[in-house]
Amino acid sequence: MSLTGSSRFLVAESLDGFPAELKGGIVAIGNFDGVHRGHRAVLDAAMGLGHGTHHPVYAMSFEPHPRTVFNPERPVFRLTPPKQKLDMLRVCGLDGALVLPFTREFAGVEADAFVQDILIDTLAISHAVTGYDFHFGRARQGTPDYLRTAGAAHGFGVTIVQREEDEGADVISSSRIRDCLGVGDVAQANGLLGYRWFFEAEVRHGDKRGRDLGYPTANLALAGDCPLRHGIYAVRVKAGGQWRDGVASYGRRPTFDNGSAVFEVHLFDFTGDLYGAELRVHLVSYLRGEKKFDGAEALIAQMDLDAAEARAALAALRPLSEIDMKLMEFAG
Repeated sequence: MSLTGSSRFLVAESLDGFPAELKGGIVAIGNFDGVHRGHRAVLDAAMGLGHGTHHPVYAMSFEPHPRTVFNPERPVFRLTPPKQKLDMLRVCGLDGALVLPFTREFAGVEADAFVQDILIDTLAISHAVTGYDFHFGRARQGTPDYLRTAGAAHGFGVTIVQREEDEGADVISSSRIRDCLGVGDVAQANGLLGYRWFFEAEVRHGDKRGRDLGYPTANLALAGDCPLRHGIYAVRVKAGGQWRDGVASYGRRPTFDNGSAVFEVHLFDFTGDLYGAELRVHLVSYLRGEKKFDGAEALIAQMDLDAAEARAALAALRPLSEIDMKLMEFAG
């Protein structure tokens, strides 16, 4: 009987630590940054093959992102850093994940060695599932057709999942989602993901100016390469063990100091000390861009309007999908 659907989620970060319970399983292979709708088509295909069988179903992923390894001066912003990616894979219903370290040496492995040494000798897979654009091995010689031929020769099944398109017949990709976040199109980004994009960060001390304005905030630092557009957002936040609604500002505070970018979250109807706590913040909607005001009074008036708009957006909130609902239940 498959482990799929159980509360047990096995994680290995090397081939040496690969759990015996996952051997002989069905493996979905890919980077899976964002675990968006296109990725989940691959995962769903794998889980469909495992349904009603004794084969465990797991994902094989790679860290860090290959593009970051080959171009470290321009690292790829991660929609889901390693911990968040594992959270997503877990709520998708997999039995586990194998996260292999990606290095230049690993990238230089011959395609036939990847198949023989990893897929067959170590993992003893029964079936491999990948996306239409997945390549592996030196010089990307491991094409989907190569994998099909290798599977036929070595006795394991291969399923290649074709590209997943959105309602406008455009391909769903992690790059597209990053671009959407960069222009503040949260609705489009969330639609492509199939859940509301989130990040986790620790609350740090700020200048406490928000408290003086009547809007105390929890200050969070996003990754330096985060492309998220500066502006005001309606958010749902996991804080103190509970989900709470709020309004957030991301930017440089041009009305005051135009300093380094900070994500400042004001939680509605909340009093308490969150310093040092790690919050999970889900973006619900983009309200407006960042702007400079002529003093605190004008800023407070606009903050009142922003808070009212955020409350209205959050009052109408509904899960985007079953995954979105499960993710909210799982977080904590």
